[in-house]
Amino acid sequence: MNTTIKSGNSAQNNTNYDVIISGAGPVGLFLACELTLAKCSVLILEKATDPHSVLKQLPFGIRGLSAPSIEALYRRGMFHELEIHKQLKNPHQHQTHKQGAQRQAGHFAGIPFLEGNIDRSQWKYRLPSSTETSLISEMAELENILSRRAETLGVTIKRGDAISHFDQHADDVTVQSGGETFTAKWLVGCDGARSAVRKVGGFEFAGTEPEFTGYTAKVDILDPEKLRPGRNVTEKGMYMQSQPGYMAIQDFDGGAFHGSEQPITLEHVQEVLRRVSGTDVTLTKLHIATTWTDRARQATTYRNGRVLLAGDAAHIHAPLGGQGLNLGLGDAMNLGWKLAATINNTAPEGLLDSYCTERHPIGIKVLDWSRAQVEIMKPTPQAKALHAIVSDLMNTRDGATYMAERVWGISTHYDLGDHHPLLGYSVPNFEFENGNTIGDLMHDGKGILLDFENNATLKNFAAKYDQLKYTSGNVKNSLGLNALLIRPDGIVAWVSESEADYNKLQEEADKWFVSSEQISVSVKGSF
Repeated sequence: MNTTIKSGNSAQNNTNYDVIISGAGPVGLFLACELTLAKCSVLILEKATDPHSVLKQLPFGIRGLSAPSIEALYRRGMFHELEIHKQLKNPHQHQTHKQGAQRQAGHFAGIPFLEGNIDRSQWKYRLPSSTETSLISEMAELENILSRRAETLGVTIKRGDAISHFDQHADDVTVQSGGETFTAKWLVGCDGARSAVRKVGGFEFAGTEPEFTGYTAKVDILDPEKLRPGRNVTEKGMYMQSQPGYMAIQDFDGGAFHGSEQPITLEHVQEVLRRVSGTDVTLTKLHIATTWTDRARQATTYRNGRVLLAGDAAHIHAPLGGQGLNLGLGDAMNLGWKLAATINNTAPEGLLDSYCTERHPIGIKVLDWSRAQVEIMKPTPQAKALHAIVSDLMNTRDGATYMAERVWGISTHYDLGDHHPLLGYSVPNFEFENGNTIGDLMHDGKGILLDFENNATLKNFAAKYDQLKYTSGNVKNSLGLNALLIRPDGIVAWVSESEADYNKLQEEADKWFVSSEQISVSVKGSF
């Protein structure tokens, strides 16, 4: 991709920020919280005037949060504010053990995997003190929580102001929105699948075209008995009634209707439902409806100069299994501390570039996961045969465990080397003897050098880094480890099982943090 950066400084104005974020969805809000936690000034520009869209309410806005997303919210002190999952779990609280074992724990292309088939003993680094592997939330709830936190931290949110244009310069970016001009050191597009930042920024958006148009609708049905309950794959597509009147339909039209941007009428939804279901069912009222597709595209890079992408602006795919929101929150958690360190001049060389290096491969895997589901869902004999084989595999212990690892994000990690199986993975939620956990100690967004043996050398080492704090103490289960270096996003960067390798610790620490000595030398060299 060609990057155009104008030389010199931009025209001066009175509205300067460290970062401007386009989009006040969960990804943009969470990123803003991460940046302001590190003392950066942030402006969010959101094109919608009203954040309370009906499409964000249950069941339209229902989302499954994966383990990395839950951990991220927990590590920043927001997990306790989630309430929807408590209400939805109540009906299952009095299940017998046998019923719980047969409970659907998730799905792949509509094929369920059962709780009782999952071998959690394979996840030896998930301690009893770990957070949930998955839970239900909704877009509105999540945005409300993140909006409150962002405003408390001092983020400026301007609604009804879409970005119309921007220009990059050597030191900043000027942004036009709502007749005003704003300046920031960095611009981040978190503005969704049709991202204006991605388009204006000249990012290549490569991928595959859709196979179907999906419909989510609330309707009144005259004769609901004509529709079979649950998920139904037919010769024409798929339909599902999750609650009375709430319909999901997949019409394998190559995404033609969604791409046409025609209005969604009662007559059209009825025609599609009749064709897909093979019935003459009658709809009497259409309350609300939206369409979507399985188009799968990804920006070839997440950075162009001083412009970055995150969330759906960086990657889109079918909303099968709720992977999109989790992927976007992972982007924000990875990018936030790295961009803040860059702004605060505490970033080692190449730190910001590691955002794309680490997150782009994760995006590729999620897009392929979505494509694989679509292939199995096609109304063809080949897909039906593949569906049967995958279903058999998912009914095995290893198959269900593999699916749970992927759907819940347990296996998500970055390639930080092979010196230890924990490298690049989320840090176990170690519980100290006083009841605190490592997640409780991460609310400030700093890295941690965790020491289980009160090693004075490690304590002195951590003191050299402003963004790294030393934590020691006895834990209930140390998993045979002596010490760990934990990045601000909770990723393990160094592990010691016996005598600490201080040279390796120094090498790894210098990849993610800058010591006070290095900062001092850098400042002196600038004069």
